[in-house]
Amino acid sequence: MEVFDISKQAHQINEEIRDKEVRLIGANGEQLGVVPLQKAFDAAEQANLDLVKIAPKAVPPVCRVMDYGKFRFEQAKKEKEARRNQRVVEIKEIRLSLNIDTHDIEFKTKSARKFLAEGNKLKVSLRFRGRAIAHSQLGEEQLMRFAEGLSDIASVEKAPKLEGRSMMMFLAPKVQKPEPKKAKSDSKPKAQPEDATTEAVETVEEEIIKEEGKDNAED
Repeated sequence: MEVFDISKQAHQINEEIRDKEVRLIGANGEQLGVVPLQKAFDAAEQANLDLVKIAPKAVPPVCRVMDYGKFRFEQAKKEKEARRNQRVVEIKEIRLSLNIDTHDIEFKTKSARKFLAEGNKLKVSLRFRGRAIAHSQLGEEQLMRFAEGLSDIASVEKAPKLEGRSMMMFLAPKVQKPEPKKAKSDSKPKAQPEDATTEAVETVEEEIIKEEGKDNAED
């Protein structure tokens, strides 16, 4: 059975719905069965709420009585919060050379650790000058030594590869394993959701499956 994610659909509401009959879900998530469209309109009007088609591809389509404005407001708030929590992964670059001295290596390693600790990926490049291109294996060894110095926090995502007169390698931060949570002695009961509409909307697929299973059994 197709799964309906109603939070990402453009919904038909109220008079936009033109179907002859619909499968109706009440304001509190109760299954009211297949009813004529006018009866569904009446149920929404009596509750002073909207009739919203939440599963248009179902047969018959599924409609729910709800406060549509409030539902859309809550969805927009969730999406805004999700965007706020998103983090864009950047690719930082560190440039090395074949004759880089120890002090510069230490400085660049320190900078690389900072970038990786922030969750960014790292591009490490080395450019060959003049006849040094004939000794590309030395550049590969230089890059791998640099990666080895960061092996506790990063792994090689792309091994050193020669492109033109430059050799590049990509490192990615290692995923830190979360520490096990300690069991709390004074367990508290879970708080019930404040809005029954949103909770019921999110579980509408399960309700549809159960209802259609009953109909098939009766047939």
